[in-house]
Amino acid sequence: MNLRKNVLAISLLLALPGVTNAIAATSAPAAAVSVRHAEPIVIRQTAIGEGMPKVIIPTTGATAEQVLEQAKAIGANPDADLIEYRIDYLNFATDAAKVGALGKQVAADVQGKPLILTFRTQSEGGAKAISDKDYGKLYLALIKDHFIDILDVEMFRDPAVIHQVVTAAHQAGIKVVMSSHDFHKTPSTSEIVARLRKQDSMGADILKIAVMPHDSGDVVKLIDATAQIRNQYSRKPLLTMSMGGLGAISRLSGEVFGDDLTFGMLGTASAPGQVDAAQLHQVLKTIDVALNGH
Repeated sequence: MNLRKNVLAISLLLALPGVTNAIAATSAPAAAVSVRHAEPIVIRQTAIGEGMPKVIIPTTGATAEQVLEQAKAIGANPDADLIEYRIDYLNFATDAAKVGALGKQVAADVQGKPLILTFRTQSEGGAKAISDKDYGKLYLALIKDHFIDILDVEMFRDPAVIHQVVTAAHQAGIKVVMSSHDFHKTPSTSEIVARLRKQDSMGADILKIAVMPHDSGDVVKLIDATAQIRNQYSRKPLLTMSMGGLGAISRLSGEVFGDDLTFGMLGTASAPGQVDAAQLHQVLKTIDVALNGH
């Protein structure tokens, strides 16, 4: 049944504007391909929004020892481009001093790869609940520790808190990925587009949404919305995904539709449907060569 659903999803994707031309380009000159790209953001020599989507690997450890072991593995892995330091998994997630001290060690262990700091709140699929006030206080304290390259800020927190955090991050030279997650359903295409455009207007440097599909049509909604944002509304880097096994294709096909980042895993996944980093990189490279001819 899952195979049938994925085959149907791929068939529906082929019906979207531009996909047939992109596939046909595997035997055509690269100049024939028309793919709209983001304005790149360069962080620690990693260009986000240029070439194939960059692969993010999250930490999932609860202790400092576990996180440092994962960070070293991510730093040494050639298929990982960025690390996501998921602090909500930590046993001491709300202790800013401990989180910051560990964060500096993580940054030192990943061999120059950009670090995204994320406290994924329980209401958006994370490991722990936290009030908006405490969320803001924790982020503001960690911004001052100067080890973060990109900060994940959930768009549906208190607007005043979001504004304060985004302003402080930008003043510290930190990029902001604004995020929205729905682990229960996939909103309409128009709603996904509206959320991403709202993130853009709220000062995000990278736009992000993750949704849960119930059928192949839901996967198409997410990919269609991604293409609309890229082609009509924003040149900022995008990170969009349809979760679970059914949505795995959205993690693989990003370069065609406008995504600039994707999540992979080494060991334990942090969200449903994440693909092993080596397998993910191989597919991304195959699509990149098909699109660009090199």
